[in-house]
Amino acid sequence: MSKSTWLLLFIIAFAVGVAFRSVYNFGGAFSVFVVFLGVVFFFYYSLIRSNRRIVFHAALVTGVALFAVGFGMLRYDVTDMRQGNPALDQKTETHVVLQGVTIDEPDIRETHTKLLFKTPEGVKILLTAEHYPEFRYGDELVVRGTLQKPKNVVRDEEEPGRPFDYVAYLAKDNIHYQVFYPSIELVAHERGNPIKGFLFSLKHKMIENTARLLPEPHNSLLAGINFGVKQSLGEDLLGAFRETGIIHIVVLSGYNITIVAENVARGFQLLAPRFFGIGAAGATIIAFAVMTGAGATVVRACVMALLILLARATGRAYEITIALFVAGLGMLLWNPRTLMFDPSFQLSFLATLGLIQLAPRIEKYFGWMPTKLGLREAAIATISTQLFVLPLLIYMMGQVSLIAPVTNILVLPTIPYTMLFGFLAAALGFVSDAVAWPFALVSYILLDYELWIVKLFAELPFASI
Repeated sequence: MSKSTWLLLFIIAFAVGVAFRSVYNFGGAFSVFVVFLGVVFFFYYSLIRSNRRIVFHAALVTGVALFAVGFGMLRYDVTDMRQGNPALDQKTETHVVLQGVTIDEPDIRETHTKLLFKTPEGVKILLTAEHYPEFRYGDELVVRGTLQKPKNVVRDEEEPGRPFDYVAYLAKDNIHYQVFYPSIELVAHERGNPIKGFLFSLKHKMIENTARLLPEPHNSLLAGINFGVKQSLGEDLLGAFRETGIIHIVVLSGYNITIVAENVARGFQLLAPRFFGIGAAGATIIAFAVMTGAGATVVRACVMALLILLARATGRAYEITIALFVAGLGMLLWNPRTLMFDPSFQLSFLATLGLIQLAPRIEKYFGWMPTKLGLREAAIATISTQLFVLPLLIYMMGQVSLIAPVTNILVLPTIPYTMLFGFLAAALGFVSDAVAWPFALVSYILLDYELWIVKLFAELPFASI
């Protein structure tokens, strides 16, 4: 076995250990025992008991696999030891007064706003608040309300998809407490990271620039595509995006960034030489990560998207696949809960794997499709990612869009140009609306086309089942 094969064995076995520990908890002693068993099995049976090559390799593989599985379980055990705060645990279901800082942008929903709040002791608390008064990243607040532990919602048995483990979903980000509709007092602004605060502020000013030039819902769609800001689109339009299978272009997720990055790269290559196009796409991905605040989800997905570009630039799919697994290992070492409780990680990993492994293999079957406007490339990217993520999507959502391949082929080729002209309009809006207007006009035409496709196909019967 080659070194890369041994590495893949270790990574896969480590992930198996993490997945097993995510479901079953036999205690840290059991994890240590599995690690110790792997070490003993490797040394005793492979180095002392057997001189036969086949037995040696079997013992070596078993020992490495057991060690990695135990190590994965042990890493999860360490994460589990740090959950919650004993002092706050005693105050759950009681009225509390807490002081801290908002550490992320407000998540504005149709009926309420979610605020992620962190105390001086480092405890994260999810606040559900009214829309007004408005708060922003870095605000220091005094919160008065009933402290609660997150609970899973009991769902209808006939509802499609798997039950959503909301408690585990929050726990992956070390959130173990929440307060619903507290009394909130603003103490001061700009208590967060100044760089992150500046980037969030810049993003909102750019969205305001295009809001002066574009009507709704076009401006909200542009904000979703360029910055992952989807709240202003409304549930009806978001539902149409889901039914047509292109919700990924407006949701800040790993799958979104992966597939959009692929098409941005293709689009730039139509405008510039190969390596310049790949470089420009890479710069766009990094800029996207920075402008959205470089959260954990975005950073993970951008790393995977950059690996796709590297695979295209070098043509070495196998080596890049190894790099993808190594990147995944690093992410799991940092936060093992990501594997089972972060859909964004799961989808972005599978989508990236599909683009690296499957896309080059099926490209020869699409020679009949035109290359103009990137139609062939969009079809290849769509089929590759859909085949890899479809089983997981069906498992998670309980439904599938039957027209997703068609809508993706029709919409994705326009995304790079929408992003480019929309970004130019937003940036030039700082100079003059008159200077930005021609670029806004082009982006408006593209956005109008994308909205037309979504509304047209969403009205078809059996668009999703």
